[in-house]
Amino acid sequence: MISFVLSVEDLADTRFAISPIYQTVLSLRVLREPGLYALHLPWRRSVLGRLDAPGADLLMSLVGPDRAVADFLTPRPTEFAVTFEEELTAVRRTPPDVVRRDVLAVYPRGRLPDILQGITADDDAPVLVLRDAICDHLQRYWEIAIRPTWPQMRLVLEADMTYRARQLAVGGARLLFADMHPNLRWQDGVLHIDKMIGRHHVAAAGRGLLLVPSVFSYKPAPPVSPQEPPVLAYPCRGVATLWAPTPTADATAVTLLLGAPRARLLHLLAEPLPTVEIARRLTVTPSAVSQHLKVLHATGLITRARDGRHVLYRRSPLGDQVVGQSAEQ
Repeated sequence: MISFVLSVEDLADTRFAISPIYQTVLSLRVLREPGLYALHLPWRRSVLGRLDAPGADLLMSLVGPDRAVADFLTPRPTEFAVTFEEELTAVRRTPPDVVRRDVLAVYPRGRLPDILQGITADDDAPVLVLRDAICDHLQRYWEIAIRPTWPQMRLVLEADMTYRARQLAVGGARLLFADMHPNLRWQDGVLHIDKMIGRHHVAAAGRGLLLVPSVFSYKPAPPVSPQEPPVLAYPCRGVATLWAPTPTADATAVTLLLGAPRARLLHLLAEPLPTVEIARRLTVTPSAVSQHLKVLHATGLITRARDGRHVLYRRSPLGDQVVGQSAEQ
């Protein structure tokens, strides 16, 4: 069991962060043990065939026999939403003694894979070579496996944080952790994390607690090392929606939503047009057109700009999307 001792100040400094590198590193567990992550099998099938064998072997060796991952691969996010490149830069700067310590920690019984044997060298040079190779492969893995679907993942992560923030506002820390995972238990100012490979207490001591939702976590994942500040990756809600097929749009949806006159008007405004020209093309009065334009502009579906004595109207990027989705059907 791992425990985080949190003072009142630490609770006041409890916050969330979105971490691309956490998703990247924790997804390696899915590749290694697909049986634990049935929801991610479609993603796994789409990724495996595009990975090069040497890189995949090295990255998956970083998942220990107890499914722990080396702490240096998941640096504590310094902002609410850092980029993958920023986080990978931090990993590349990891001192060799920390790399050695963290890799050995996830293999507590000392049976290192052959590909990681260089980590045990007294000389730092082999450790640095291994660290840089890991970072290079992580960069390629991110590009192939995570980046294409990162926007969808981020929406799921943000939805989870919105829910958790409400739980904290309504019921404090007790309610925040109550339904996060069965392995979490909040009692007397201490957050207990059961069924961990380590057993230690970590005093936050003014450093707060950072919560990192993850679409690839099947249980809470704190740092393995007691020297690391309190960070907790946890399984986020809504993962089942991540790989669900996108609903097919109905070709009549725009008309049903806006009404036939406004839908026709929106389709017409692929080019800038003044009110009088719109009225002429639609064979209606300018006053009728003005009413519809006012509504479409208020909803952000069209933009307007003055050109001499005329005001020109045109579809906005949002309007283009609405029309485009309808036209695809």
